[in-house]
Amino acid sequence: MQTTERITAPTTAPTTAPTTAPTTAPITPPTHPGEWSIIQIVSVLSRPLPARLLKTRQQGKSSLKYIPWQEATRILNKYAPGWSWEIRSTTATADRLFLVGRLTIPAAEGMVYREATGTELLKEEKEVWLGEKPDRRLLRDELDRPVTEARELAYGDPSSNAESMAFRRAAARFGLCLNLYDKD
Repeated sequence: MQTTERITAPTTAPTTAPTTAPTTAPITPPTHPGEWSIIQIVSVLSRPLPARLLKTRQQGKSSLKYIPWQEATRILNKYAPGWSWEIRSTTATADRLFLVGRLTIPAAEGMVYREATGTELLKEEKEVWLGEKPDRRLLRDELDRPVTEARELAYGDPSSNAESMAFRRAAARFGLCLNLYDKD
C-alpha cells in the first residue's frame, strides 16, 4: 500500500506555489513544465525535508546527512517537471575522477540551469600487511617505512558516485537540501 505524503511549504494560497508570506499550507505541484517561475521553484525546493528522506554517512569523525539521488529525482519530478540532467565533462587523473554536470529546469522565464562538480577516488594507497591476525605485521622497506600499494576502492562505481555527487550539488544550487550544507 502506497502512502501519500503531505508536504507543506511557505505559500499564501493553498493551491499555488509559494509567494512571499510564510504559512504551512499544502502546495499543489505544477502540472506542466514552465508553469512556475524560478523563484517559486527555488522556494519550494528550499524547504527542509522530512528526516526520513535523508540518509547519514560517516566522514572521518563527523556524521553527515545527505539526500540520496533517487529522492532528489522524485522531488524534482514533482516540483520541477521537465527537468533534465547532462554530464558536461569528465576528467580522470591517476587516482581520481572529476565530473561536471548540468541540471536544467524549465521555468516560466525559460530554461534555467546550474552546474556542479563531483569527484571520486579511483584508487587509494593502503599499507601492506603480512600474516594473519593476531600475528600479522606491517611490511617495511629498507628505510623502515611502511610499504604501500595502490588498491581499487570497493564501494560502488566511481563514475556513478561522482555523478551522484554532482547531481545533488547542482540540485542544492536550486535550493534542494541546501540547508544541509550549513555549519552548525
